[in-house]
Formats: sequence, C-alpha cells, structure tokens
Amino acid sequence: MTGYRILPAAFYQPSAEAVARGLLGHWLIRKTAGGLCGGAIVETEAYLKDDPAAHAFNGETARNRVMWGPPGRAYVYFVYGNHWCVNAVCRPAGIAEAVLIRAIEPAMGVEMMRARRAVDRAQDVSNGPGKLCAAMDIDRNMNGVDLTDAKSPLFIARNPRLKSFLSERGPVVTTPRIGITRAAALPLRFYLESSLFVSRLTGRKK
Repeated sequence: MTGYRILPAAFYQPSAEAVARGLLGHWLIRKTAGGLCGGAIVETEAYLKDDPAAHAFNGETARNRVMWGPPGRAYVYFVYGNHWCVNAVCRPAGIAEAVLIRAIEPAMGVEMMRARRAVDRAQDVSNGPGKLCAAMDIDRNMNGVDLTDAKSPLFIARNPRLKSFLSERGPVVTTPRIGITRAAALPLRFYLESSLFVSRLTGRKK
C-alpha cells in the first residue's frame, strides 16, 4: 500500500482524550476486495482508565481484551444487538483506554459505501458509529487489527490537507458523550461543527 502516511503507534500513546481530539480530520480507511473506502474522521468520543462508561471499567474480559493494548489496535464490538462500533486503542499496553469513532465524512469508495447503506441523504451513510461500520464493512473480523499498518484491512492515515480540512469543517466542539448513562456528563465527545456528517449537534463548548 503506497500513497498514505499511516499514523504511528506513538500517536496513540497519550490519553484517549488527547487522541480523540487529535484524530479529527485524519482518514479511516478500509481495504476490501472491491477497493478502498473511508474518509475523514469528524466525530469521536474518549473512554478513559477508571471511566465507569468504558468497557474495561470492571477489568479485562474476553470481549474487551484488545483495549488493554498495544496502542493503535482496533477494538470492535457489537452493541444493542444490531450494529458494530470501532475504536482506536490508546495508552501503553496494560492501560485500557480507547476512542470511539462516531462519524466519518466519506472521501473514497463512496459508491461502495452507499451500496451497503441504501439511504436518501448522503450524510446518513456514515453519521454514526454503527452506520460507518455498516458502510465500511467493519465487523468482528476487524477486532484487534493494527491500525498503524498499511497492510491491515483497516488503518488510519494522515490527511495531507489536515490544516485546511479542520479550518473548513471546524471549529472543534467538545460536549458530553451521548447514548450512555454512566459518566454521561464528562466532556469527552469531539466533533467538527461544520461537517454535515456529525451524528448530532449539541451544546457548544470549545
């Protein structure tokens, strides 16, 4: 795989809070038999060590084992009995933190993604964690793959136009996480306010 500068494992060493903000604008890319699909990350949520809302809060299990490291791996899980969610694992091995990728703005393989999600509005293809996984064919088979390796079926690459993309789609907005009940007030959700692909616009706090 050429033409992409992959975000290295060191990018995921800091706290999930820092990584969640830092991932905005970079590309989530899925490699399939039909070609590449994906786009710029425009919404994320951080799940931290000792966070009651995090899957790792009660310790390591077979389900959450990937969260415990190494950093830069994909943690994929099934939720509500009907869709998948993809996360980027953060912090050194043994400290379970992760960033939920909540929405992307499609930039490649768009027709492929729309074929998997037959919706009327373009933004409904990937404006939510379950939606983007369906559109990009991300499921349990992606759990544990190395997001820092361009040979992986799923990876995250630098956006060469990051500065201008953030300027066009910004500002970055910070809000409480959504869709959870525990530690719901923590300001750990980040999104680009001017992107049409954000799952939900809420109270603004820069």
